[in-house]
Amino acid sequence: MDKPHVRVYLDGNPQPIIDRELPTRITLDTRELADGPHRLTIRAEGQNGREGVEEIPFRVHNGPGILVGGLRPNSTRRGQVNFTVDAFSADDPFDPRRAEARSSVPQWVWVMCLFIVAWAVWYAASMWKVPAPFANTPTYMHEAAQQAPVPAPRTK
Repeated sequence: MDKPHVRVYLDGNPQPIIDRELPTRITLDTRELADGPHRLTIRAEGQNGREGVEEIPFRVHNGPGILVGGLRPNSTRRGQVNFTVDAFSADDPFDPRRAEARSSVPQWVWVMCLFIVAWAVWYAASMWKVPAPFANTPTYMHEAAQQAPVPAPRTK
């Protein structure tokens, strides 16, 4: 009986990058690979000599992260297209001006803010009670109460 072993192939290369006995722990250093799509093909052979195959597609992204604003994938555009590009890497020093992608605030956010402010003003106006010491002053007294004559006290 043969010992179980595994062979790992990268991107269709006929030479395995790893050929070891099972069980094993494998470390793949992607820093040597180009950014973009790759495929691992893993072939494991058991003690009975039968082989199993597993293919795993993956992407490598060791370069800086690229942010594009103003142009979406598969969008249809005409005429001149203006967009912004920025790139970030974990190795770059932190710069708060570049910490977030610059884009305009969506209209729905402004509309929601307007509704919230309008509701807050309505709520404050409807729930506000005039303090008792000022309730009968000319400033806060209702107009009808100001013009109505005060009834004289009744005497017997």
